[in-house]
Amino acid sequence: MRKRMSGLHSAHCRAAPSPAIIPAMEFLPYRKILRPLLFAIDPETVHHLAMGALRLGGRALRPLAPTNDPRLARTVFGVNFPNPVGLAAGFDKNADALPAWETLGFGFVEAGTITARAQPGNPRPRIFRVPEYQGLINRLGFNNDGADAIAAHLEKLKERDAWPRIPVGINIGKSKVTPLEEANADYLLSFQRLQHFGDYFVLNVSSPNTPGLRALQDRAALDSLIRDIQSRNTLGRPVLVKIAPDLEWDAIEEIIGLAHEHRLAGLIATNTTIDQGALPAQLRRQGGLSGAPVRARSTEIVRFITARSEIPVIAVGGIMTADDALEKFDAGAALVQLYTGFIYEGPRLVREINRALLARAI
Repeated sequence: MRKRMSGLHSAHCRAAPSPAIIPAMEFLPYRKILRPLLFAIDPETVHHLAMGALRLGGRALRPLAPTNDPRLARTVFGVNFPNPVGLAAGFDKNADALPAWETLGFGFVEAGTITARAQPGNPRPRIFRVPEYQGLINRLGFNNDGADAIAAHLEKLKERDAWPRIPVGINIGKSKVTPLEEANADYLLSFQRLQHFGDYFVLNVSSPNTPGLRALQDRAALDSLIRDIQSRNTLGRPVLVKIAPDLEWDAIEEIIGLAHEHRLAGLIATNTTIDQGALPAQLRRQGGLSGAPVRARSTEIVRFITARSEIPVIAVGGIMTADDALEKFDAGAALVQLYTGFIYEGPRLVREINRALLARAI
């Protein structure tokens, strides 16, 4: 197993647009009190309230950020991570709350998915909880403010000395209105506009909620996209590709081959799944399923990649407990990311994972 990092205290990320409530939530039982209250509200409304609180309180609460145990620190693709538990793309789409995530104990954050053009995403409702299965279905559709607006916001963060002390990844995708044959130019616009801000970049070619996007995982299309991005990667930023859990093994092998050929920094396994067979028919919705139902498949893919390559893998998918995270590390993951597990378990899950890793190190 590879070395990792830690994060102990945290402040909870939910409800009320006042930053003062975030540290107070540290002392409240998330699972028994806060989660039932929050789950009684529309999930997208809760998300906006949480992001409002984090945006207002992130920098002010920096003194509450946990001290990371150096035994868990690691360097992956040339980036130093204070702990191996990150926030997955999709939560902080516009990089609104970057200063807050280290306060919650995360070792890194991945902003986005960001597209070249601003877009509203798909019509609401577009997020559906499936608590009986610890799952979440979303069909958000890359709703974000666009690369130009987000780059301007990130520049202001740097000017105000509010930039987070943890690594920031930037996840980019194709604008919905851009034809598939013009996808490369669309990704390049985002990459070049944001290149100065990200510690690493992720090409999201695997969301099921932008029509035709997953066709970019095909060998020829992905080869062309990676080639164009790397040719403009003048700052030498680590570039990764995020893949779907629904790929066949031969397709994953082709992507591993492309990763070696183009010297990708790593792969992220996996995005949400379109396979909702684990759910009864009445709970299924159009969109991508995340959470516990995708855990086993995600781990299987991580193990498949790491058995065939030394390329670093960031594992995401179904990490609802510390044991789920340890399963990913045992499969060969270099880092892990949370999304649905964070929604169901709160920031405490970050601490539990880091403590489990520390216990192994003793």
